[in-house]
Amino acid sequence: MTEQSYNAVVQRIVLHGKHGPYAVASHELLGDITFSLTPPVWEESDLPEHGIVVVLSNVRRKRAGWRAYLSRFFKPSDLQPTQ
Repeated sequence: MTEQSYNAVVQRIVLHGKHGPYAVASHELLGDITFSLTPPVWEESDLPEHGIVVVLSNVRRKRAGWRAYLSRFFKPSDLQPTQ
């Protein structure tokens, strides 16, 4: 079974959080999803910016809200071909 992924828009970036740098992105159905900006969660070398679309997967519900354990930039290859 393939892991579900979610496209979300970065709303906030926190570089000096209690547990390290993280970002919060919003998804239209799930709401806010938090993800770490350090490896192995963040798969990119550059940090995201406010308003950029990211792909979040391995998403789990925690007491404090949704958390993604894999994250990366949205790429053109993520687009579904139209028929």
